[in-house]
Amino acid sequence: MNYRHIQAPTSAVMIRPHRFTVNPQTAADNAFQTVATDLPDEEVSRRALAEFDEAVALLRDHGVRIHVFDDFGDRETPDSVFPNNWFSTHHGGRVALFPMYSRNRRRERRADVIEMLKHTYRVQEVIDYSGLEQDELFLEGTGSMVFDHYERLAYVSNSNRADPIVLERFCTAFGYEPMVFDTADRKGNAIYHTNVMMSIGTDYALVCLEAITDAGRRNEIAKRLINSGRELIDLRFGQVEEFAGNAFEMTGKQGRVLALSTKAFNVLGDVQRELIAKSAQLLPLDIPTIELAGGSVRCMIAGIHLTKR
Repeated sequence: MNYRHIQAPTSAVMIRPHRFTVNPQTAADNAFQTVATDLPDEEVSRRALAEFDEAVALLRDHGVRIHVFDDFGDRETPDSVFPNNWFSTHHGGRVALFPMYSRNRRRERRADVIEMLKHTYRVQEVIDYSGLEQDELFLEGTGSMVFDHYERLAYVSNSNRADPIVLERFCTAFGYEPMVFDTADRKGNAIYHTNVMMSIGTDYALVCLEAITDAGRRNEIAKRLINSGRELIDLRFGQVEEFAGNAFEMTGKQGRVLALSTKAFNVLGDVQRELIAKSAQLLPLDIPTIELAGGSVRCMIAGIHLTKR
């Protein structure tokens, strides 16, 4: 791949949901999820599909290459719009497949996505960890891990979706140093996915430091991010609850963009936006229906960190 874009890839996979619903199997430990809505299921699906198509159109308008795969819902995959949890790609031509916590999310893995990657990009190796689901061991991709690809670090919030055994295997095989920490939201619940509280761009990092419960570890993580040469943008709990941490930097034809939801954009302060804008254009995507499922823009985008053929 072009190493100038190592943190902010130029292309991604996104899954178009034709029967989007809020997943009951993930409600127990996803505090960001809306369990019930007054809208009929058909209307929820219609709105989510329209939001998805508009988001893809905006990303493509800014020169980001998006590979879209349709999910018609015949496999009962309500969270398929969030593909970043079941696979990740890495420079050097490596792909990882991950073990998923919720049983119906395991059906999201698709051979056609991996075949497209092999056909379009230089893939040297696919390492499949999904068999560890049989041992109740889970690691949900770039939901559980937020990567600093320059520093070769994987930031991980402790949860039942980030098992230390799988994490150690992955980090050893893919050459990342794990930075693991305990978290709690303002109600005292562990944050289930690291990528709702943290996003690392090329020149800046968004992170909710107050969610990291151990003061020493909190200071260590802040120091590592600052020492990487990035501007540290500290998020508050209220901003995280509006998905301000669930953003993803990509590279388009006119430079870098930070894709985030309209809700997330609206809760960022002027100074925070100005710091980001020094490095990347903020690109709000309006996805309120999709966010009912407990994920936002970052969860929708599976970045491709591979060299094009």
